Amino acid sequence: MRDKYCGSVSKDDIGKTITLSGWVFRRRDHGGLAFVDLRDVSGIVQIVFSPDISKEAHEKAGELKQEFVITITGKVDRRPDGTENMNMPTGEIEIYVTSFEVLNTCKTLPFQIDEEEPNEALRLKYRYLDMRRDEVRKAFIVRSNAYKTIRDYLSENNFFEFETPMLTKSTPEGARDFIVPSRLNPANFYALPQSPQLFKQILMIGGFDRYFQIVRCFRDEDLRADRQPEFTQIDIEMSFVDVDDIVRMGEGLVKAVYESITGNVLETPIPRMGYDDAMELYGTDKPDLRFDLSMTDLTDIFHETELGVFKKTVEEKGAIKAFVLKGKTLSRKDLDTAVETAKEMGAGGLIWIRNENNTLQSPIVKFLNDGEKASMSERLGIASGDVIFIMAGPRNATNEIMGKFRLYLGGKYDLIEKDLYKFLWIVDFPLLEYSEEEKRYTARHHPFTSAKESVRTFQGDYDAIKAKAYDLVLNGVEIGGGSIRIFRMDEQMAMFKLINMSEEEASEKFGFLLEALEMGAPPHGGIAFGFDRLLMMLLRLDSIRDVIPFPKTQKGTCLMTGAPSRVSSKQLNELKIKTTIV
Repeated sequence: MRDKYCGSVSKDDIGKTITLSGWVFRRRDHGGLAFVDLRDVSGIVQIVFSPDISKEAHEKAGELKQEFVITITGKVDRRPDGTENMNMPTGEIEIYVTSFEVLNTCKTLPFQIDEEEPNEALRLKYRYLDMRRDEVRKAFIVRSNAYKTIRDYLSENNFFEFETPMLTKSTPEGARDFIVPSRLNPANFYALPQSPQLFKQILMIGGFDRYFQIVRCFRDEDLRADRQPEFTQIDIEMSFVDVDDIVRMGEGLVKAVYESITGNVLETPIPRMGYDDAMELYGTDKPDLRFDLSMTDLTDIFHETELGVFKKTVEEKGAIKAFVLKGKTLSRKDLDTAVETAKEMGAGGLIWIRNENNTLQSPIVKFLNDGEKASMSERLGIASGDVIFIMAGPRNATNEIMGKFRLYLGGKYDLIEKDLYKFLWIVDFPLLEYSEEEKRYTARHHPFTSAKESVRTFQGDYDAIKAKAYDLVLNGVEIGGGSIRIFRMDEQMAMFKLINMSEEEASEKFGFLLEALEMGAPPHGGIAFGFDRLLMMLLRLDSIRDVIPFPKTQKGTCLMTGAPSRVSSKQLNELKIKTTIV
């Protein structure tokens, strides 16, 4: 029904008679001529209805309305001098219509496609209309092209692509499972996979050496801008590797995707930072390095201080941490707002000190001796016009709150260079973390993560065990993570023992993997990238919903289809299920 796509008609077609199909995007009447912008997935071209070319087509053109679906035949001509639109790829030509047919009409639209962005509820309810908007269409085309980039890169590096089951066993992986009842096995349930973790390890044990999959994953958790109940993951696993091998391969993949989308070169190797350094300097394991504002530890300077809050912090082996905001000369109102903001973030308080004409000004300055003021000024390198912000308290809590406060300062005072893409590897994560809810240590990543040292004979501080785990961060957002896996049965059982998982529980939940580890499992490891998050960040969008064709709302609903919905009593009876809600 067409010879070319609308966006591909060019000066080379001048003089040719061609057939196009698409949607009526805009219609304008100028004197005796009617102009229509005809749109398809490739772009827009201007078509002209002239009574001198076809009186019948010109008369029928008066019936055309926005989003009618039409097919036209006409002759390509150059636009008259002075009417060209150089902002359009087809802006130097137009097509004089000799005949056309209306293939379908369109009802009154709930929002105008060529005007400003509608509210999100309307966008999601009428997603098929939203997709016709230029910025949405372009994002989804980028998504499609990125699939090819990923597959080309991994295929060139000898990876095999395999699918793993969507209906699998419920295993503890950090979030709630979506469960699916089995009609053939009443009172038994499948789980939708949170990730293909166990299956990709099985593929390595099966000898396939290098696996990848662009896979759907499911997690029943609270939603936000960068989280959906179902999402897409670039899943990778490799045999006979260590951390450097995975990082190198992951960098190559991200470089290929980054360069294909942005057109810029990504310099590698990407810098690495240890987890402990990230927490001490930035208060987070995913620091945004688009602005240079790091914490400085002042604890040792105040070991003999008389200032109450500092003295208490030192005695309780906490931390005194500071930021220096350079050359901002903040007003008292600005400082009061900063204090209130810090308290809203969970801080017990926030101390500020201004340097005005090389004199320190603050309600607390009178409690500091000359040596403390001199040492602090020297360590922070402060100059006239600078402002110091200080928090004191338990080290971990202080670091985390200061990390949030850093982002506040970055946004409030335009410190963030928004045009930058700053990638960073975070390495040497803790293997375990203490769960206040469960009153025990749990695996920080997952229980199949290898430690940097054997856990079989471990007798020391649980908080000190480091994992062979790594995350890739972009502009303060985690876009990928993985680890080297445990590949020996005795090491895996030792890991389960560390997190207080009995042999019986381990066998019940992971019996098939444990048995496989005793069948010649090779050393292996992998990484998974959040495909939706990566695209969101590279396209500078605010939500992964903007790069997912059919996303859910923050309540996990699909406004277009009405999912989730009730099912019939017949279906429930077949599944031997009763609900408590009528």
